[in-house]
Amino acid sequence: MSDNKKMAEWMLSQFKKGWLYQEDVAYELEKNHGMDYVYENERNGNLAISKPLLREFRKLTEGTVVWDRYEKAWRQLEEGEKYEGRSEY
Repeated sequence: MSDNKKMAEWMLSQFKKGWLYQEDVAYELEKNHGMDYVYENERNGNLAISKPLLREFRKLTEGTVVWDRYEKAWRQLEEGEKYEGRSEY
């Protein structure tokens, strides 16, 4: 199993009350793994999650998780909610 897949599984385990905030994940990854899974976003200077890790996370959660750009967080679909693509809003 690749390291990115292991980290994606870790991300999935971190959902709290159906939400996973990007900022929390990025800082936790940096704290525990250095810059292996994050990088500094040139546009705004914030920590961002590496693209290979995000691809693995998407594979694990396709159809069950959506990205809420206003909250800057992933949200698990609620029971009975229809999946209409990765992003909402």
